[in-house]
Amino acid sequence: MARIAQLNMQGFHCSQILLILGLERQGKSNPDLIRAMTGLAGGLGFEGKICGTLTGAVCLLGLYAGRGEVEEQENHRLNIMIQELVVWFEERFGKDYGGIDCRIILNEDPWNRMLRCPNVVTETYLKVMEILEDNGFVTGSEPDEA
Repeated sequence: MARIAQLNMQGFHCSQILLILGLERQGKSNPDLIRAMTGLAGGLGFEGKICGTLTGAVCLLGLYAGRGEVEEQENHRLNIMIQELVVWFEERFGKDYGGIDCRIILNEDPWNRMLRCPNVVTETYLKVMEILEDNGFVTGSEPDEA
Protein backbone atom coordinates (compact mmCIF):
# COMPACT_ATOMS: atom_id res chain seq x y z
CA MET A 1 0.00 0.00 0.00
CA ALA A 2 2.82 2.40 0.79
CA ARG A 3 4.26 2.36 -2.74
CA ILE A 4 0.80 2.68 -4.31
CA ALA A 5 0.02 5.64 -2.03
CA GLN A 6 3.35 7.23 -2.89
CA LEU A 7 2.79 6.89 -6.64
CA ASN A 8 -0.76 8.20 -6.27
CA MET A 9 0.51 11.23 -4.33
CA GLN A 10 3.00 11.83 -7.14
CA GLY A 11 0.04 12.14 -9.53
CA PHE A 12 0.17 8.78 -11.27
CA HIS A 13 -3.12 7.13 -12.25
CA CYS A 14 -4.27 3.56 -11.53
CA SER A 15 -3.21 2.15 -14.90
CA GLN A 16 0.20 3.80 -14.62
CA ILE A 17 0.74 2.61 -11.05
CA LEU A 18 0.21 -1.02 -12.02
CA LEU A 19 2.80 -0.84 -14.79
CA ILE A 20 5.27 1.05 -12.62
CA LEU A 21 5.00 -1.70 -10.00
CA GLY A 22 5.42 -4.41 -12.62
CA LEU A 23 8.42 -2.74 -14.20
CA GLU A 24 10.02 -2.15 -10.80
CA ARG A 25 9.55 -5.82 -9.99
CA GLN A 26 11.54 -6.58 -13.15
CA GLY A 27 14.19 -4.00 -12.19
CA LYS A 28 13.21 -1.79 -15.12
CA SER A 29 11.74 1.59 -15.88
CA ASN A 30 10.05 2.71 -19.08
CA PRO A 31 8.77 6.30 -19.04
CA ASP A 32 7.36 5.95 -22.57
CA LEU A 33 5.21 3.00 -21.54
CA ILE A 34 4.06 4.78 -18.38
CA ARG A 35 3.22 7.84 -20.45
CA ALA A 36 1.17 5.69 -22.86
CA MET A 37 -0.75 4.18 -19.93
CA THR A 38 -2.20 7.63 -19.25
CA GLY A 39 -4.72 6.97 -22.03
CA LEU A 40 -6.35 4.25 -19.91
CA ALA A 41 -6.75 6.45 -16.84
CA GLY A 42 -10.18 7.34 -15.57
CA GLY A 43 -11.86 4.81 -17.78
CA LEU A 44 -10.27 5.50 -21.18
CA GLY A 45 -9.17 9.10 -21.05
CA PHE A 46 -11.41 10.05 -18.12
CA GLU A 47 -14.54 9.06 -20.03
CA GLY A 48 -15.68 6.85 -17.16
CA LYS A 49 -15.59 3.69 -19.27
CA ILE A 50 -13.88 0.42 -18.30
CA CYS A 51 -11.82 0.83 -15.14
CA GLY A 52 -8.20 1.85 -15.75
CA THR A 53 -7.10 -0.56 -13.06
CA LEU A 54 -8.49 -3.48 -15.03
CA THR A 55 -7.13 -2.32 -18.39
CA GLY A 56 -3.79 -1.51 -16.76
CA ALA A 57 -3.71 -4.95 -15.15
CA VAL A 58 -4.35 -6.58 -18.53
CA CYS A 59 -1.40 -4.58 -19.89
CA LEU A 60 0.69 -5.76 -16.95
CA LEU A 61 -0.05 -9.37 -17.89
CA GLY A 62 0.97 -8.48 -21.44
CA LEU A 63 4.23 -7.01 -20.14
CA TYR A 64 5.14 -10.45 -18.85
CA ALA A 65 3.55 -12.73 -21.43
CA GLY A 66 3.06 -10.65 -24.57
CA ARG A 67 5.17 -10.21 -27.65
CA GLY A 68 7.38 -7.14 -28.02
CA GLU A 69 9.79 -7.97 -30.80
CA VAL A 70 9.68 -9.81 -34.12
CA GLU A 71 11.62 -12.80 -32.82
CA GLU A 72 9.44 -13.17 -29.71
CA GLN A 73 6.33 -15.27 -29.35
CA GLU A 74 3.30 -14.33 -27.29
CA ASN A 75 2.90 -16.85 -24.51
CA HIS A 76 0.07 -19.24 -25.26
CA ARG A 77 -1.36 -18.68 -21.75
CA LEU A 78 -1.76 -14.89 -22.05
CA ASN A 79 -5.43 -14.86 -23.07
CA ILE A 80 -6.25 -17.49 -20.43
CA MET A 81 -4.59 -15.31 -17.79
CA ILE A 82 -6.49 -12.25 -19.02
CA GLN A 83 -9.76 -14.16 -18.90
CA GLU A 84 -9.03 -15.26 -15.33
CA LEU A 85 -8.29 -11.68 -14.32
CA VAL A 86 -11.41 -10.23 -15.96
CA VAL A 87 -13.67 -12.87 -14.40
CA TRP A 88 -12.10 -12.22 -10.99
CA PHE A 89 -12.40 -8.43 -11.39
CA GLU A 90 -16.06 -8.68 -12.39
CA GLU A 91 -16.78 -10.98 -9.44
CA ARG A 92 -14.77 -8.95 -6.94
CA PHE A 93 -15.57 -5.36 -7.90
CA GLY A 94 -18.38 -5.58 -10.44
CA LYS A 95 -20.67 -7.17 -7.89
CA ASP A 96 -19.70 -4.73 -5.10
CA TYR A 97 -20.10 -1.59 -7.19
CA GLY A 98 -22.62 -2.64 -9.85
CA GLY A 99 -20.22 -2.78 -12.81
CA ILE A 100 -16.62 -2.41 -13.91
CA ASP A 101 -16.73 1.02 -15.52
CA CYS A 102 -14.79 3.74 -13.69
CA ARG A 103 -17.89 5.92 -13.51
CA ILE A 104 -19.84 3.11 -11.84
CA ILE A 105 -17.09 2.15 -9.39
CA LEU A 106 -16.72 5.79 -8.37
CA ASN A 107 -20.51 6.21 -8.24
CA GLU A 108 -19.86 9.61 -9.82
CA ASP A 109 -18.45 10.80 -6.48
CA PRO A 110 -14.91 12.25 -6.68
CA TRP A 111 -14.23 11.24 -3.06
CA ASN A 112 -14.53 7.61 -4.07
CA ARG A 113 -11.33 8.03 -6.11
CA MET A 114 -9.55 8.34 -2.76
CA LEU A 115 -11.73 5.86 -0.89
CA ARG A 116 -12.14 3.01 -3.38
CA CYS A 117 -9.33 3.19 -5.92
CA PRO A 118 -6.35 2.41 -3.66
CA ASN A 119 -7.99 -0.85 -2.58
CA VAL A 120 -8.99 -1.73 -6.16
CA VAL A 121 -5.41 -1.14 -7.35
CA THR A 122 -3.85 -3.07 -4.45
CA GLU A 123 -6.13 -6.11 -4.73
CA THR A 124 -5.81 -6.16 -8.52
CA TYR A 125 -2.01 -5.95 -8.42
CA LEU A 126 -1.89 -8.83 -5.95
CA LYS A 127 -4.24 -10.86 -8.16
CA VAL A 128 -2.07 -10.22 -11.22
CA MET A 129 1.03 -11.36 -9.28
CA GLU A 130 -0.86 -14.49 -8.19
CA ILE A 131 -1.85 -15.25 -11.79
CA LEU A 132 1.72 -14.66 -12.98
CA GLU A 133 3.10 -16.90 -10.24
CA ASP A 134 0.57 -19.64 -11.00
CA ASN A 135 1.68 -19.54 -14.63
CA GLY A 136 5.42 -19.52 -13.93
CA PHE A 137 6.22 -15.90 -14.81
CA VAL A 138 7.26 -14.83 -11.32
CA THR A 139 8.45 -16.83 -8.37
CA GLY A 140 7.38 -16.26 -4.81
CA SER A 141 4.73 -13.70 -4.05
CA GLU A 142 7.05 -11.68 -1.90
CA PRO A 143 5.39 -8.44 -0.91
CA ASP A 144 6.51 -5.58 -3.12
CA GLU A 145 5.57 -2.89 -0.62
CA ALA A 146 2.37 -2.63 -2.66
